[in-house]
Amino acid sequence: MSLERLRPLALACLWIVSAAALPSLASASDNPALDAAIYDLEIKWENIKFDVRESDKQGELMDALGADADAMAAQYPDRVEAMIWDGILTSERASMTSGFAALRLAKAARSVLEKAYALDPAALDAGAPTSLGVLYYRVPGWPIGFGDTDKARQLLEQATKLAPEGLDAWYFYGDFLYSESQYPEATAALQHALAIPVHPDRPLWDKSRRLVIQELLTKIQQRS
Repeated sequence: MSLERLRPLALACLWIVSAAALPSLASASDNPALDAAIYDLEIKWENIKFDVRESDKQGELMDALGADADAMAAQYPDRVEAMIWDGILTSERASMTSGFAALRLAKAARSVLEKAYALDPAALDAGAPTSLGVLYYRVPGWPIGFGDTDKARQLLEQATKLAPEGLDAWYFYGDFLYSESQYPEATAALQHALAIPVHPDRPLWDKSRRLVIQELLTKIQQRS
């Protein structure tokens, strides 16, 4: 069994991550220590994601960063921000493996992101519904996995409403529409993403995400 369709978030992503696009520290939470820990994860994630080329090394580094995210979530068990990034890193780790290990990590990511979603679906530029939506359209459906395009559509549409300037929310919504062969709708979503102001605190992630969006728009034009 292969889960190659379970590509990275950010994320980001993510965050991505990604999967999810996160706010700048100017709009941080009421906990400076948590904000610093999250920002540290963000920067390390994007460096691993976009600068490390060797797949084995990338996987090792992402596993280590995932352990840091697990520890942060344990330290701040009631904070939705910690839950979201723990889910993003767990999803990222799932995308870098295969078989039952990937599915196990994907299910773990879904579980923590569902908790975050229940607490605050708008947190971190709709990080929870964005990341959950990505899981639902990239994980295979029954009988292999829990993928569900109807749930993915609902979550990603909600994410774009909650985060009208969320770069990842709009990118992943456009990517989902592309995967469903809805090319005009995907083009509109991706063009909206490119019109969002550049994120000043995370230039590597912002530039890399916009390059992916441009590449996807080119694919759509070639299919038209």
